[in-house]
Amino acid sequence: MQSTLTFLGSGTSMGIPTLGCGCAVCASATPPSLYLPPPQPLNRRTRPSIRISYNDHTVLIDTGPDFHAQAVRENIRSVDAVLYTHGHADHVMGFDDLRPLSFRVEGNLPIYADDVTATAIERIFDYTFRKENRYPTSAQVEIHRLDPTPGAAVHLFGADFQRIPVTHGRQTITGYRFGSAAYLTDMSDIPPESLPLLQGLDILILDALRHEPHFSHSHLAKSIAFVELLKPQRAYFTHMGHDIDHVPTEAILPPNIRLAYDGLQLQFEITSAESNPEVLA
Repeated sequence: MQSTLTFLGSGTSMGIPTLGCGCAVCASATPPSLYLPPPQPLNRRTRPSIRISYNDHTVLIDTGPDFHAQAVRENIRSVDAVLYTHGHADHVMGFDDLRPLSFRVEGNLPIYADDVTATAIERIFDYTFRKENRYPTSAQVEIHRLDPTPGAAVHLFGADFQRIPVTHGRQTITGYRFGSAAYLTDMSDIPPESLPLLQGLDILILDALRHEPHFSHSHLAKSIAFVELLKPQRAYFTHMGHDIDHVPTEAILPPNIRLAYDGLQLQFEITSAESNPEVLA
């Protein structure tokens, strides 16, 4: 089953241009006026998330604070499920923008997250989940806690989304494998138990925050080393800060590794793990 993956955002938590920054990358991402594109549009990066479209369904991974603008840009008119990687602001603060989309779903819009992330969403958006004095036009959603077992899958509309634990600084968060693609944002390392779950990929999407090492994110050389280890057919780097200038950085990468950018679309196979044993550990 063919699927389209769209990068809604490919930037770091502060976005590019970063407010108050006058570096060359941020300057290149800043429009000279409201009506003109920036000099280097590939450096214009909103907060990271993706859309996966297949079989007339739409699944999101994360809804950051730029989700409203991203949804308008990509003409997202319906959403059938949302999976979350972790509870940091740049990944969950667009949750409330799901409200009008949730009204289009029969029943409640299903939300999937690990226990820590689900608890954070329920706390931040208390008015959505409280039993008493609930805001009457809150999003119509239902949170499902993910099975913490590495490789445990959520089956959605004919495809399996496997939980891939990754390290993000001092915490373990959730990456996802879906068919022949995997999305590992905000990772500083991949634990040994997750490596077998990432074999035989067509597309591998990895965090690559900057050129220099960082305590809670992978950097360019480390992400390249993971690509060499896992050997996907194609790799794309995301969650990039203003240390990464798109054109000159991409020019030094191996040909099978590219930098993501907002609006980039990729085609891949999302056949269910049930009918494709190679994606099962």
